[in-house]
Amino acid sequence: MFLYALPMSKAELRARLDEIGVRPSKMLGQNFLLDTNLARAIVADLDPQPGDHLVEVGPGMGALTVHILESPARRITLIERDHRLAGELRERYATEMASGRLEIIQGDGAKADLRSLYGFGPVKMLGNLPYSASTAIITHFTMPFSPACRLVLMVQREVGERLAATPGHGDYAALTVQLGRRWRVKKLRIVPPDVFWPRPAVESIVIEVSPRPVADLPSCDPVRFSELVRLGFHSRRKQLGSLLDLSKATWEKWAAAKGHPVTARAEDLPVDDWAELTLLGRDGQHPEVDPPEEIFDVVDESDAVIDARPRHEVHVNKLLHRAVHIWLFNRAGELFLQKRSPWKQNHPDLWCSSTAGHVDAGESYEEAAHRELMEEIGVDSPLTKIWKIEASAETGYEFLEVFVGRSEGPFLFAPGEVETGSFFPVEQIRHWMERTPEEFTPLFRMIATRFLNETKRLFMLNYDS
Repeated sequence: MFLYALPMSKAELRARLDEIGVRPSKMLGQNFLLDTNLARAIVADLDPQPGDHLVEVGPGMGALTVHILESPARRITLIERDHRLAGELRERYATEMASGRLEIIQGDGAKADLRSLYGFGPVKMLGNLPYSASTAIITHFTMPFSPACRLVLMVQREVGERLAATPGHGDYAALTVQLGRRWRVKKLRIVPPDVFWPRPAVESIVIEVSPRPVADLPSCDPVRFSELVRLGFHSRRKQLGSLLDLSKATWEKWAAAKGHPVTARAEDLPVDDWAELTLLGRDGQHPEVDPPEEIFDVVDESDAVIDARPRHEVHVNKLLHRAVHIWLFNRAGELFLQKRSPWKQNHPDLWCSSTAGHVDAGESYEEAAHRELMEEIGVDSPLTKIWKIEASAETGYEFLEVFVGRSEGPFLFAPGEVETGSFFPVEQIRHWMERTPEEFTPLFRMIATRFLNETKRLFMLNYDS
């Protein structure tokens, strides 16, 4: 159900909708909120700040938009599915659109191109979501690739209760667990049906969805996490021990250690226990989250190998060593960027080159580049060296060689290394770096400062015109 807030009476609202040929659609779930104070409170819950990018899904007739535009946010994006309502918004807010502060997109919020939302500051998303599409929209805006850092949403009360449910509760479901791995849900206020026109048959609820702190995130294999959760809740009446690909002894030992009965079902396990299950080996042991310590070549000021030492010794003692960065372009001339895993020791959750990593002992720079491609994103490519950077404190005492390659994907991200990634237009990356350079690793910024203006030449190194 779409819920809209307007600073007008019901009669005025109905008259304006008649003028633009809109009758509230049951299929789209269009119900309009008449309580201006509630609309103002929802925007306040989002806590807009001067550098923020506010994204509203389902603005309708400018429901929350009236109050969003009064906020100090740097950028505002509205995503409206109904073309008639999108047209009404464009007409009403033509001046704001002309200024460049406001963009209006006509389309489905559950399928919005999230790439276009990057580069304008921290994204805070709000919306009065249609009952039939709320789950799809929430899933879309909380996926690893989403730029959203906070969401304040009005949804059907049943959906909100499910998202905020705890283990053992009847509402605790697969969606609760999937969302809970990276996000926290807080119930803010119940909304009665009599403040809307037409009056819905059920209550609504306003919820806040905020990211869990990186230090609080459970280690896990994200792909296996999703698979296990789907399996467990698809057959939620069955005992987990009979569903999981674990020996009876392994399951019983783990369940006892966690304080669960061996008869535990999907709704009995907290989110972090689901994460731990993904690391449970077939022999009952937890595989190492981190690989054995790497051995790096130590080099002199001329980049000649003089020794080989474990990774921690190299970094602690600031010994000169080697690393690579690789940029991959697709045929559209877009550059693939990866977002580093939140569990990375250095620069977690920041955007970086397509792949990057250290040169292991005995490897050449190019051998390391091909290995990093395969290990981090599951592809390989012909590579061309474009730059060598001398080791310095700024580079982390690394001699750095930069390579360019080509790929169309698809990519397979290594758990614990890469959180997500995508191809981006180079011009968007340039503006993104200008506005929020802190979202990128220092070495990527160094390389980009040198080469983003030469991407056409770099692209031609790998693709025919």
